[in-house]
Amino acid sequence: MKLNEEHLQRVMQLMSSGPYFKLLSMPIIELGTGRSVIEIDIGEKHLNAFGSVHGGVYASAIDTAAYWAAYCELPEKSGLTTIDMNISILAPAKSGKHIVRGRSIKVGRTIALCEAEIFDSGEKKLAHGTSKMLVTSGYQTIDDVAAFSGAPSLPPKFIK
Repeated sequence: MKLNEEHLQRVMQLMSSGPYFKLLSMPIIELGTGRSVIEIDIGEKHLNAFGSVHGGVYASAIDTAAYWAAYCELPEKSGLTTIDMNISILAPAKSGKHIVRGRSIKVGRTIALCEAEIFDSGEKKLAHGTSKMLVTSGYQTIDDVAAFSGAPSLPPKFIK
């Protein structure tokens, strides 16, 4: 089956307008089978008390890109919930736009393992991480996101 491009566009729009994604200035800009691209615009709100980017920002960006890298490989009406993450911060981030690229390593029936990397505008790698996620059936699905936000139902994920 082929991914429905209209579904993917609606998912990116819906997720990017959600409260947490807006808070972090972190829209999804690409989705595809086994991959995702997130953009994060680092600014003052991302800084800790020492004036550097908080480690939680790295973790959120990596976990998000990993999640969406697995999404297109999941059956319809499935979701994911993170059960383990490992983040390595390789260099400090500065203000401005950064790209987070997610890639699935293995998406099975019950567990998905994905990785993501954060790059600055000059393509310097700032962080790498993995996220192990539990595949759920009927829980934490994109339909739940639409219901929570009051958005209309999304078109099917796959077309025949």
